[in-house]
Amino acid sequence: MGQNLIVSNIPPLTAEKSEKDVRPPALHVPDVLRGVAREALTEARTAMTDPGLDEATAIHDFRKGMKRWRAHLRLVEPFLGDEGRRLRNEARDLARLLAGARDARTALDAFTDLGRLEGVPLLSARSVATVTARLDEVRSHAEGVSLTAESRAHIDGLLTAATEGVKYWPIGGLDFRDVAGELAGHYGRARAAIPDDWQAAEPETLHALRQRVVIHRYQMEIVAPLWPRFGEFWIGEAQRLRDRLGHHQDLIILAGFAAPHGPLSPWRSRLMPLIEARRAEHVAVAQRLAGRLFADSPKSFRRRLLALWDHRVHAA
Repeated sequence: MGQNLIVSNIPPLTAEKSEKDVRPPALHVPDVLRGVAREALTEARTAMTDPGLDEATAIHDFRKGMKRWRAHLRLVEPFLGDEGRRLRNEARDLARLLAGARDARTALDAFTDLGRLEGVPLLSARSVATVTARLDEVRSHAEGVSLTAESRAHIDGLLTAATEGVKYWPIGGLDFRDVAGELAGHYGRARAAIPDDWQAAEPETLHALRQRVVIHRYQMEIVAPLWPRFGEFWIGEAQRLRDRLGHHQDLIILAGFAAPHGPLSPWRSRLMPLIEARRAEHVAVAQRLAGRLFADSPKSFRRRLLALWDHRVHAA
């Protein structure tokens, strides 16, 4: 039933050709892999070097670029050997440099998200203003410590070297069957991370699932040039699931700020019931999304990808 629900939302394999009435351009898999890598690195580098970006935007864009880069490295690491592991460890360490600023920004986002609870008053206008100001103070301090000129230059230097190294990756002999196997493997890991009982799942369990979904979502950007309608649909579904799980994790971080002796501890008794109610909403929606997205077995998912590839090859 779940599998049919997914398939019913995807156009038949011949639909895109009949609508566009054009032959798809030839794709060279190594070029696509290198192109996605360069795009992710460029996004992260731009965040560190664009003087027009404020610090909050720079951190957000940098984190997004690094997530894309790390997910892509997981995909190609089996073909890069020791260099792949080195790059992924380096990317992990870079992402941790801005962890403090990330948590403060996340808590602010989660506090805003609480206001979307239907029929439940948040706090008084005065309390909302005070909580927001306190979180913004923590965020500003963390960003000032993290984003120094030296740290920006250090990050840019490492990303520049990584960008240059992409052209020398030993992936010239890869074909789509190799990539499909890796995509299906990571899809399977995300599917295996789905809890049996969503409402009773520990925050760490849902956070681990979110991490797997993020990897899968960005890795599916490889498929987008292969068949845009399928790729856009799938990435959109994965993004919606990622957002719900992300909002849930944001609320966990906000709860940490409201812990005893935390910056929001004076509002703990009022915040925690709101946090729990909003968490339950996100979990319920995430469960429905995951049921649709991960209805296929990993083997069926791989067959789907290969069928798309064969269709494209025969149409070219």
